Amino acid sequence: MNQLHPIMFAGTGSDVGKSIVAAAFCRIFRQDGYSPAPFKAQNMALNSYATPEGLEIGRAQAVQAEAAGIPCHTDMNPLLLKPSSDHTSQVVLHGKPIGNKDAYDYWRPPSVSPLGGREARGERIDFRQEVCAAFDRLATKYNPIVMEGAGSIAEMNLKDRDLVNMSMARHAKADVLLVGDIDRGGVFASVYGSIMLQAPEERKMIKGVIINKFRGDMRLFAEGRKMLEDICGVPVLGVIPYYQDIYIDEEDSVSLEQKRRQWAQGKVNVAVVLLRHISNFTDFDTLERDPRVNLFYTNNTADIQRADIIILPGTKATLDDLLELRRNGCAQAIVSAHRDGKVVVGICGGYQMLGVTVADPDHVEGDIACLPGLGLLPIHTTMSSTKTTRQVTFMFEGQECQGYEIHQGISDTCEAILRRGRCIGTYIHGFLDNAPVADFLLKCKAAAPAQSLADFKEEQYDRLAAHVRQHVDIDRIYQILSDND
Repeated sequence: MNQLHPIMFAGTGSDVGKSIVAAAFCRIFRQDGYSPAPFKAQNMALNSYATPEGLEIGRAQAVQAEAAGIPCHTDMNPLLLKPSSDHTSQVVLHGKPIGNKDAYDYWRPPSVSPLGGREARGERIDFRQEVCAAFDRLATKYNPIVMEGAGSIAEMNLKDRDLVNMSMARHAKADVLLVGDIDRGGVFASVYGSIMLQAPEERKMIKGVIINKFRGDMRLFAEGRKMLEDICGVPVLGVIPYYQDIYIDEEDSVSLEQKRRQWAQGKVNVAVVLLRHISNFTDFDTLERDPRVNLFYTNNTADIQRADIIILPGTKATLDDLLELRRNGCAQAIVSAHRDGKVVVGICGGYQMLGVTVADPDHVEGDIACLPGLGLLPIHTTMSSTKTTRQVTFMFEGQECQGYEIHQGISDTCEAILRRGRCIGTYIHGFLDNAPVADFLLKCKAAAPAQSLADFKEEQYDRLAAHVRQHVDIDRIYQILSDND
C-alpha cells in the first residue's frame, strides 16, 4: 500500500466525537488494506486500560487499536492524566505512574515539568520530547497513524504548552480534519472560530471539516454546508448523522450524563452507585445492553435499596468517595439492601470499600488516613504508591473468562474474586463482560447462546465504519492523505 500522511481528528470542543470518528477510520483503513494505528499524545481520562505488557493507557486508544485489529501499546497514548481531584492528577507516562501534579503547576511550564519520584532523583521530564518519540516509534511500524486531538484546538491560553493538538500535528506532518458537533448548536461559530484562531501556518494544515451528530433531514443542511465552506475556506468532507444503535466504548465522563438514572418495572434492576470520582464505567456497558436488565446510575438511597443488584464501581479516590458514601447515606442503604437479600458487587475501588477497612498511612490518595469500609467482605486494604496493571484470565462457574486489573492498594487476600453469600468483590475490570458472570448474577440463562463480546465488538466496529464511510467523502480524504505537495 502507498504511504499515507498521518491524519489528525481535532475538535472544536470536548465530546464532539473525535474518539469515535478516529475509531471509525482505524477500521476503514484496516478494511481497505492499510495497517493503521491510533495515537493521542496526551489524554485526560479516568477510563483506562491495561496493555498486554501490563501498562496503562487511555481507554479510547485501546478501543481504536481494537478497531484497527492490533494490540494496544503505550506508544499510542504515551501521556495519561488521571484526575484525582478538581486540582490534581496522577501522571502516567509510558504506562507507569510517575507522580501526582497540581493542575496549575503542570500547565505553567511550557513542556518541561518536574514530577513525583523522578523529581526526587533530580530528573526533569520533557513531555514534548517523550510524546514525539512515542509517535516516531509508532510511525515506523504502521500506515497511517490515526491521531486524535484533545478538547478544543482553540484554547489560546494553553497553546504554548500544547502537546496534543496542533503542535503534535506539526511534528507528525499530519493532515488535520476538524470535527464539530452540530447537535449542541453553534457549529458555524465553533468551526469558524477554531480555524481563524490558528496561526496562518496552522490553518494550512486543516484540510477539511467533519460535521458530527447531525439529526434530521440531511437536505436541510445542504446550503449550510456550502456557507461553511465559503466562510472557512476548507471543504466540508462529511456530515455524519447521529446514531443510537451502534455500541462503542465511551471514554469521556461527559457520556455519563446520558446514562439512565431511573428504576424500571419488569426487568432486573441494576443500580451502579454514582461516585464523584467514578472510573472505568465501561465495565457496565455489556450488562447495560442485556435485554433482561435495566442498568442505571444513582446515589438516591431509595433506588439503591429497591434495586435487585447493586454495583460499587471503580474510583480514582477510594477514601474520598467512601467518606462521601457515608455522608450521603448510600453506605447505609447498600448494607441495608444486602441485609434484605439484594446482590452487591464491588469492582476495584468498590471492592476495597466493601471490606472492613481502607487505610492510606502514606497519604497516597490524600489527607484521609483510614476509614471503616462497609464490612460486607472480610478484607483490609492499604493504599500503596505501586500500581498493579495487567491483563488476566480467570475461572468463573467452571468457564474461562478475561479481564484486566488497574489499581493501587493491596488487600489482604490472594483471591482474584472474593464471594461471600450475595456479595462479590473483585479487582478485575471487564468482570461483567463475561457471559458466565452475567448469567450467574441474573440467575437465569439466555434462551440462545449469547454472542461473544469479541464478536459483538467486531460487528460494532464494522457497523461504525459503514456508517461513517457512507457519509464522508472517503475518496477525497485518501487524495488529501496521498498528496505530496
